[in-house]
Amino acid sequence: MAPKRAKSKTDSPAPAPSHNASGGENFPASLRLIPPATVAVTVHAKPGSKVASITDVSGDAVGVQIDAPAKDGEANSALLDFLSTVIGVKRRQLSIASGSKSRGKVVLVEDVTLDNVYNALKKNCDCH
Repeated sequence: MAPKRAKSKTDSPAPAPSHNASGGENFPASLRLIPPATVAVTVHAKPGSKVASITDVSGDAVGVQIDAPAKDGEANSALLDFLSTVIGVKRRQLSIASGSKSRGKVVLVEDVTLDNVYNALKKNCDCH
């Protein structure tokens, strides 16, 4: 049996590259770039609200109030419609990657930059 080789420093994996475009601006952890041009947005949906709005853009999730009930996929459809309007992309560029039956969701936005998504969400946030 061959002796085990000790792991050298050169064998360690390289650190993941930072996906912060625009000169090192720090984005919340709820927004992640999936190369080449897709952004994953962690969303905490709040269905049944009177008005659709963005309530929070934090490291945990982007809080979104939805003006549709949480039944038969109505809130999911309204969420994607609202986010497409806020971000300024076509509805077909958005999809729910996970969480279609829960309030915690991951929404994928295709063919955009992390900068554009972050700026659009912050601009439309009704943060208190």
